[in-house]
Amino acid sequence: MLSISRFARVLPVALCLSLIGAGAHANEDAVRKGMEAFIGAPAVESVSRTPYGGLYEVVLKSGELVYTDEKVAFVVDGRVIDAKTRRDMTQARLNELSAIDFSTLPLNQAIKQVRGNGKRVIASFEDPNCGYCKRLGKELAQMKDVTIYTFLYPILSPDSTAKSNSIWCAKDRAKAWNDWIVDAKAPAPAECDTAAIELNVALGQKLKINGTPTLFLANGSRIGGYVPAVELEKALAAVVSK
Repeated sequence: MLSISRFARVLPVALCLSLIGAGAHANEDAVRKGMEAFIGAPAVESVSRTPYGGLYEVVLKSGELVYTDEKVAFVVDGRVIDAKTRRDMTQARLNELSAIDFSTLPLNQAIKQVRGNGKRVIASFEDPNCGYCKRLGKELAQMKDVTIYTFLYPILSPDSTAKSNSIWCAKDRAKAWNDWIVDAKAPAPAECDTAAIELNVALGQKLKINGTPTLFLANGSRIGGYVPAVELEKALAAVVSK
């Protein structure tokens, strides 16, 4: 049987833990309300307390990440750097938040290219009129032992949609894509079922892809923007080594 003295020692600890948990949630709810009042819209995706400086991490539905205190007396739109490790904690968290489950990508909606043994895998969302996509295309052309899935993602102009449709409807999609993106040889007009491109646009919006190129590696990590082949090789090596 539990003695009165032992019960007296246990109860405050249990009660304390319960109150701490309740208080944490209460603070996060208050921060959410304060931030949405500041923004003027229900724009907050999540709120969580960080282990540094009493700050709260606020993830917005736009994908942006900002920080504030428990009273929302200030908002920090910038980077948090760990002074000891020099690690960019904000970027690390953004990478974590923007990662996806690669296995859920509908690869049948992408142009597939296999080079060498094709063991390393990349998926990219690209607009045919994107200048950085053209630069990326030249870099990818140098790479070996890789499988590349290119999701046509025309978001820049009506001409982007027209070119994407022609490339998707070409007899050899990979050749038509490379002819245009690498060699600037415009795709011949062609017609077919282009529902896949419309689905790609909807998927990209769901994944919060706001610019092209956007790449995903097999571990789900996201790389936004143009990346030289040398840097992409390093990123792929890191995926393989884990």
